Amino acid sequence: MTFIGLCRDEAGTLSALELEHYPGMAEAEIERSASEAIARWPIDGITVIHRYGVIKPGEQIVLVIATSRHRDAAFDGARYVMDFLKTNAPFWKKEHQADGTAGGWVDAKESDELARKRWDQD
Repeated sequence: MTFIGLCRDEAGTLSALELEHYPGMAEAEIERSASEAIARWPIDGITVIHRYGVIKPGEQIVLVIATSRHRDAAFDGARYVMDFLKTNAPFWKKEHQADGTAGGWVDAKESDELARKRWDQD
């Protein structure tokens, strides 16, 4: 299963999205979530590539590849990794507006936290 996340600009007002990260900690969180997915499902392997820096609308931000003999395991593993990246990995997003005005930092979405919580084990 392959997932490619793109920089979106649904309102047509974004010139770029700037992603900052905490070096070392971001990579460790990506590795931790991938290892957890492998432990939870019969996944043969997961590869995650996450960009940082200035990213223009339509450009790729993240690539998740999960391999398994069972498609549901690959889908679940990749979705799990993405849900944890959106909420737990130390990345910060700042919008740059197309009209040249200063953009703001993007707050975390409640929907992302709810998506991550579905994986909580009882």
